[in-house]
Amino acid sequence: MKNQNYLSWDQYFMGIALLSAQRSKDPHTQVGACIVDSDNRILSVGYNGMPRGCSDDEYPWGNTGEELQTKYLYVCHAELNSLLNYSGTDLKGASIYTTLFPCNECTKALIQAGIKNVIYMDDKYATTASVVAAKRMMDSVGINYRKYEFKDREVHLNL
Repeated sequence: MKNQNYLSWDQYFMGIALLSAQRSKDPHTQVGACIVDSDNRILSVGYNGMPRGCSDDEYPWGNTGEELQTKYLYVCHAELNSLLNYSGTDLKGASIYTTLFPCNECTKALIQAGIKNVIYMDDKYATTASVVAAKRMMDSVGINYRKYEFKDREVHLNL
C-alpha cells in the first residue's frame, strides 16, 4: 500500500517558497517564491535580498527613517529574484507560489514574464496602494490569484 501522508503539490511548492525565505537576511520580513510550470516542475526560486554584489553588511536593513537609510530602495523582492534566477526561455502560463502577495513592481514583471497564477500565503499589505494596484493589474490581464489554504500539516527538517 502506498504512503497516504504525502504532500500535495500546493504544500510542496509553498514549502519550497518557505524554505527559500529562510535565505533572506531581512530582519523584519523574509519572503520566498517558487515558480512552477503546468507539469509541476520547479523552474526557479527566489527570496528577498540585496542585489548580487551589494554587500549585505554595507546596505541598510531598517524599515524606518530617512528613505536612503532604509532597505526599500535596495532590496530585490523574492518574486523578482525568482524571475531573474530563471535560466530558461519561457515562463508563459507558469505559476508562482509566494509567501507574501506581490507588490505592484513585481506584478509588472510577473505580467511581462507570462505568469498566469499567483498562490500567496500572506496578504498583510492588502490595503496599500501597491497591492491594490497589483491586484488591479492582475485582474486586467487575467492572472488568477488565490490564498494558499493551510491544511494543518507540519514538516520538520533537521539541517
